Amino acid sequence: MTIVHGLQDTALRAALGIASPGGARGRLSIAIFHRVLPQPDPLFPDEVDRTRFDMLCRWLATWFKVLPLDQAVEAMDEGRLPPRALSITFDDGYADNHDLAMPILQSHGLSATFFVATGYLDGGRMWNDTVIETLRRCRADALDLSDLGLEGLARLDLSNLDARRSALNAVLGAAKYLAPPVRQAAVDEIARRAGVELPTDLMMRSDQVRALRDGGMQIGAHTLGHPILARVDDDTARAEIGGSKARLEALLNQPVPLFAYPNGRPGRDYGPRDVAIVRELGFRAAVSTSYGAARTGDGLGLQLPRFTPWDRGRAAFGLRMVRNLGETPASASG
Repeated sequence: MTIVHGLQDTALRAALGIASPGGARGRLSIAIFHRVLPQPDPLFPDEVDRTRFDMLCRWLATWFKVLPLDQAVEAMDEGRLPPRALSITFDDGYADNHDLAMPILQSHGLSATFFVATGYLDGGRMWNDTVIETLRRCRADALDLSDLGLEGLARLDLSNLDARRSALNAVLGAAKYLAPPVRQAAVDEIARRAGVELPTDLMMRSDQVRALRDGGMQIGAHTLGHPILARVDDDTARAEIGGSKARLEALLNQPVPLFAYPNGRPGRDYGPRDVAIVRELGFRAAVSTSYGAARTGDGLGLQLPRFTPWDRGRAAFGLRMVRNLGETPASASG
């Protein structure tokens, strides 16, 4: 098996080197993660756990030249990216980023950039986690939401694991693009009806953010409350983006030049106005969730694409990374 893996690695490095040869023709792959769980989650079997993340870091370190994002962006702009360049990023600011992801990254000699939604530091909880933990912990076999006015939702079947997964997807989909106050009120009411006690330690504390920085990681801004920027007004968008930057700079006592758009789909989750705000606030680079890889001169410095394959097999994961280098990233027009 070791020989097979060695041959696979050699072939993948060669393919990646052709697709991303470095220099003026170099392309920057950026991997995106959110959480690293202690063990697999039955409700979210595709979520990365510590064993899988350790394996992924080993693969990425073998196939790519992994760079901190700010260094990679600078090298890309100057046409001196190394062959097979890649950066690693995390969104949202979960506590397991500090507790589990950082030690694994360090064990492989890797760095990552952690984009933090600062409004949830020190005991906060994102709206989607309120839904997830509510339906995970609800002891009833069903939950009636017919009077909440959430499109397509009535009685939730919670009688088995598959039903709970379906219920989660339905609620998250129905609430995702609601106005933030309406969305929060709806998910709080769902939690109240379920009668569950919800966790307050899912997100990082301020001292953990500082510990990430002190451990060789980079910190970027991700708004205050993780709104869909395309759904909020100009003043709210500016306050969300600028407020997150200002809080992190005060917390770390250093500039924060990197930003991630919440949800991150160009044209749907953010638009040209938001890119303009990011530029005006002095961010050096910003990342989306569009597929593909960036390169010198493509104008995507404030809309850098990101991608992580979902394949569990070594060869399939690597080949999808190769194919992603050929994708044309989307961007918000304007």
